[in-house]
Amino acid sequence: MTTFSPQSQTNSRIYTVSSLNAQVRLVLENEMGVVWLIGELSNFSMPVSGHWYFTLKDSRAQVKCAMFKGSNRHVTFKPGNGNQVLVKARLSLYEPRGDYQLIIESMQPEGDGRLQQQFEQLKMSLAAEGLFAQSLKQMLPEQPKRVGIITSKTGAALHDILQVLQRRDPSLPIVIYPTMVQGEGSAISIAQAIGRANARQECDVLIVGRGGGSLEDLWAFNEEIVARTIAASQIPIVSAVGHEVDVTIADFVADVRAPTPSAAAELISRDMTHQTQLLDRKKQQLHHAVRSYLSQSLRQATQLQHRLERQHPQLRLNQQQQHLDEISQRLVQAMQKKIQKHQQHIDSNNYKISLYSPATLVSNAQRNLERSERRLYDALDRKLLNAKHKLAVAAEKLETVSPLATLARGYSITRNEQGDVIRKTSQVKTGDTLITTVTDGEIHSCIIK
Repeated sequence: MTTFSPQSQTNSRIYTVSSLNAQVRLVLENEMGVVWLIGELSNFSMPVSGHWYFTLKDSRAQVKCAMFKGSNRHVTFKPGNGNQVLVKARLSLYEPRGDYQLIIESMQPEGDGRLQQQFEQLKMSLAAEGLFAQSLKQMLPEQPKRVGIITSKTGAALHDILQVLQRRDPSLPIVIYPTMVQGEGSAISIAQAIGRANARQECDVLIVGRGGGSLEDLWAFNEEIVARTIAASQIPIVSAVGHEVDVTIADFVADVRAPTPSAAAELISRDMTHQTQLLDRKKQQLHHAVRSYLSQSLRQATQLQHRLERQHPQLRLNQQQQHLDEISQRLVQAMQKKIQKHQQHIDSNNYKISLYSPATLVSNAQRNLERSERRLYDALDRKLLNAKHKLAVAAEKLETVSPLATLARGYSITRNEQGDVIRKTSQVKTGDTLITTVTDGEIHSCIIK
C-alpha cells in the first residue's frame, strides 16, 4: 500500500488557492506583456464606479475584459455590444475568482485601428533601425538645377506643384515621374519611380507626394518598401503627402517633410525669400530631430511606465474595485428581490384587510339596503297599481246602480223637509214642502191642494 505525502510530489511547495492565483497573475503580467487583438464587444456594462467590464469574442472563443476609468476616458467613440474593436491590453488574472482576463489600455474601431497599429509598429521598427536618424538626412541643394516630381499625373498635387514653381521660378527645369499613389500596387509603383529617378541621376532634388485623403487613401506612403526606398535614395527627397495634419512614414524617412505639395514647391524653388527658405529648412530639420528625440524618449517613458504599472498598488486597487462592483451588483439584486417579496406580502395583507374592513362591510350593507329599498318600492308600485285597477272596476259597477245614473235617464227623487223619500201620495198633505232632485239640481215645491 502506497502512502501519499506532500514530499512525494515533484514540486514540494504547497500553495493556497489565493497564493496560486497571485502567482499565476504575476506570470501572465510579466511574461506576456502588452498584446493587440481584434474582437466583438458583448456583455458591455458600465457600473457607477466608471470602470467598463465586457467580453471580447470571435466566432470560436471569448475572453473577459476590464477597462478602468483612467484608460477608458481616452476612448474617442461610444462602444456598445456588437462593435468590432482593436484593443491594446495586458494579460492578467482576477484572483478572487481565478478568472483569466485582459486589462484594456486602449480601444479603437477595428478598421482605423488596424491601420493605425500597423503604422505605429512600422514606425517603431524603422526608428529602432535608425532610418529616422538626423545624421542620415541629406541637405537640399540651395539652388536646384532640376526638380523631379513623383506623383500621379492626373492628381491635384501635380497641378499645385507646377503652379507654384511656374510662379516662383519659371526657369527651373522639371522632370515628372508619373506613378500610382493609391490602391493595390501603388507602393511598388512609388518605389520604382524613386528608383528610376536615382538611376537616371538627372535631378538633384525629388518631390514625392500626393493630395490629401483618409488614412487608407494615404497608406501607400506608409508601406515599408516606400520607406526603405526613400532612405536608400542618393537624391535628397522632400515628402509632400496630404494636408498639413497628415503624417506618414515617408515623412519621417524623407530628408525634409513639407506639409503640402504646394509647400514642397515653395521650399525648393528660388525667389526673394531664399534665405527664409533656408531658415525654414533648418527649422524643419530641427523639428525632425526633436520629434525623433521625443519619440525615443516617449518609448523609454512608456517602457518605464509599464514596468511601474506592473508593480503599482493601483493594480491591486483596481482588482478590489472590480470585486466591490460585483458584490454591489449582487447586493442590489438581493435587496430588490427582498423588497419585491415584502411588497407582495403587504399587497396580500392589504387585500385581506380590505375584505373585512368596516368601510367594506358598511359599503356592502349599504348596497344590500339599496337593493331591498328598490324591491320594496317595486312591490308598493305593483300593490298600488292593483288597488287602482280594483277601484276602477268597483267604480264602474257602482256607476251602473247609482241614483245619479237613474236621474240622468229622466227620473227624479222627491223628499220632504225631513229628507224622507216620497214613494206614495199618502205621505204628503196640503202645506208640505217637497224637494225634488233632478239631474242638474233641486226643485222646491209646496202642496196647496
